Amino acid sequence: MTRLLDVNNLTLQFDTDEGRITAVDDVSFTLEAGEVMGLVGESGSGKSVTAKSIMKLNASNAHYGDKTDIKLHLEDGTIDVMSLKTNKELQVVRGGAISLIFQEPMASFAPAITIGDQMVEQLMIHTDMNAKRSKEVSIEMLDRVGISDAGTRFKQYAFELSGGMRQRAMIAMALSTKPKLLIADEPTTALDVTIQAQVIDLMKDLVKDFGMGIVFITHDLGVIAQTADKVALMYLGRLIEQGAVRDVIRNPSHPYTKGLIDALPSLDDLDTPLTPIPGDIPSPLERPSGCVFNTRCSANLGGICSAKTPQFSAVSDGHNVACHLYTEGGAK
Repeated sequence: MTRLLDVNNLTLQFDTDEGRITAVDDVSFTLEAGEVMGLVGESGSGKSVTAKSIMKLNASNAHYGDKTDIKLHLEDGTIDVMSLKTNKELQVVRGGAISLIFQEPMASFAPAITIGDQMVEQLMIHTDMNAKRSKEVSIEMLDRVGISDAGTRFKQYAFELSGGMRQRAMIAMALSTKPKLLIADEPTTALDVTIQAQVIDLMKDLVKDFGMGIVFITHDLGVIAQTADKVALMYLGRLIEQGAVRDVIRNPSHPYTKGLIDALPSLDDLDTPLTPIPGDIPSPLERPSGCVFNTRCSANLGGICSAKTPQFSAVSDGHNVACHLYTEGGAK
């Protein structure tokens, strides 16, 4: 595999009425061409903000850290994303080499423009296709994601489609430019199980066909287990464990990862009560010192956890965890 994406020391803060808050704190990861990385965590953990940062899509009140470095490696050279300033420069990472599937399709489609016109417009902006060919490709992709009578749906507006169909149309729109990197922000949330499986299979096929890399954002470890090659878990803006999917799911090392897996229902015994992680994720305005998970951690070592931010250490080859249990001689 060849390197597609490098994200190093990504830190992002937002100015709010209550003050400046940290949404993402010193996040680093890499992605290879043809690789699928799952980004997992509770709501409010910073997954979507991290994904939007790769395309510089965050709001105008966002401030990137001085050490933030994002590189996209394409066949014709490396793009320094942080150096892109104008809308024209940013086109290469906003719908060109990178496509983003948003979590809420109704807020993403223009309500007064047909689905087809929006798909054709973006193809004519980001490719050398003419209007006729753009229409053909758009209808083909709508059909490929499981939308019946794609030619008719092409002429319809977003409000005329069901929620699941809108989501599939947005996936088709994102994939039609054949991006090198696809960021999928919970793309299967609104879909039933059958269509969800079709979309996952479609993404796998596109990875094989085009060598495309995918950052797959979700809270569903079951989807990640059947989709991703590797997984990174986030909590309150920080990465706390990452590695190959099989390694992390079979040998979860961070207490947060263990808690997420223990909270999954057991198919062998449906009467077994769920075991939730105690407490709630703190507000970014009340960010805990030291390890951000220490206020909810069942394995808290005491003073070290609230005083010092844990650094990543290796559990096994390619499997890393940021936890004082592995750096301060605690019980593993």
